Amino acid sequence: MDAEDLDYRTRTSTGCIPAHLVAKLLELGHEQEVALQATRGEWFCAVEWSRLLGERGQREKALAVLAPYVATNWWPAARARAELLEGYGRAEEAIVLSRPYAEAGDLQARVFFARLLARHGRADEAFGLLRSGMQDWFLAQCLVDVAEAAGRDEEAAELLTARIAAAVPACDDPDCGNIRIEPFNAIGLLATVRERQGRVEEAIALLHTRTSTSVNGRDQLADLLARHDRVAELRAYASSEFHGHAVQRLAELLEEGGDAEGAIAAYRAFGASPGDMWHVVVPLSRLLVRLGRVDEAIEVVRALADRRGGAEDWVVHTLCTLYADHGRAQEGLAYLDALKARHGGREEPEFFSMRLPLMAGCGLLDEAIEQARAHLDGDTWYAACDLSDLLAKAGRTEEALAVLEQDPSANDSLRAERLIDLGRIEEAVHILQQPRPVVIMPPWDGTYSTEPPF
Repeated sequence: MDAEDLDYRTRTSTGCIPAHLVAKLLELGHEQEVALQATRGEWFCAVEWSRLLGERGQREKALAVLAPYVATNWWPAARARAELLEGYGRAEEAIVLSRPYAEAGDLQARVFFARLLARHGRADEAFGLLRSGMQDWFLAQCLVDVAEAAGRDEEAAELLTARIAAAVPACDDPDCGNIRIEPFNAIGLLATVRERQGRVEEAIALLHTRTSTSVNGRDQLADLLARHDRVAELRAYASSEFHGHAVQRLAELLEEGGDAEGAIAAYRAFGASPGDMWHVVVPLSRLLVRLGRVDEAIEVVRALADRRGGAEDWVVHTLCTLYADHGRAQEGLAYLDALKARHGGREEPEFFSMRLPLMAGCGLLDEAIEQARAHLDGDTWYAACDLSDLLAKAGRTEEALAVLEQDPSANDSLRAERLIDLGRIEEAVHILQQPRPVVIMPPWDGTYSTEPPF
């Protein structure tokens, strides 16, 4: 085994058995195949097999499974072994194993090691390890997390304040008001520390100075206001926050407090402005479904889809999913028919892909299969996936495999899955383990493809 090869194969899920198919093998009772492949350089097999052995009390065998991978000095393998050791109550061994990787400068290893130290009464050491890397957002986040356990919140605040004070203009344009702070999350992290210290007003004031308000669909200021039950301030903030994440937090808070109608009203008020319903249609429809008001949920999504330019694929997919999930697949098909008519009888590939499961939901599985075969794109690799899924759903697994085998250069993972379903494990593994050339993307020439899939 080679660390670089392991990293490439696992990162790209090429030339190896991917995690979801390892899970399928185990689900179907092929434990011995997983155990065998764990000894042959299949990382995802090794991870799952070592986990199972550990759960069965065979801890030394579990550690031994990972040993050849750890011997390559590949950090993910060392981390997996360290996690097992910690779970077995052998934290000191986990620390000894992880330390060289952290000291070598690997960011992931450094953060893992620091959190490991903090969990086992060595938060001061963790803090010291991280403070020299404050310019990196990942290390800064970890430092703030371990500062609480170390009792060094004020020191963390001083470090962050210094980073904010050192901000520089983002570019040379004198009219540009943007500044560059390193780490970019310094303001949010300082606000976290101040809130922890009980200095909530300072935290709120800090968060009002951010240029970017949302990370991964959450708004830190909205969450802080909700935690402290400052509903009026949250409502005012939600009315001006563009992404809709603040109004979503307001709606969550109102629903948690038993005011579901208030939550719905908050969403509707935000979505009343032109273009803003895009940001809240999904959480609003989900809230209505939770309340058993499916008709209203469908009405909200359909109203957006029917607007000029509103029939984006994700909106139509949300609508069709609502229809399908509530026994109304026929209405979903009728909507797609109307959409197709609006486009002069032409149906985009992504909408056709939505049509097929709706037909299956209406008991028209055979008709869906025939339509998939007859479609203009029926001989493409991406259409083959849809057709194969339909055939598999109909219990015609051999045919589902045959469709995919028409183009042996594509859909390796799905072909292997069909072979596993048929009990042809050796063939499935052979397909998955075929080496794939490293793809080097050419520099972008400024043009966009007009060919599906997009």
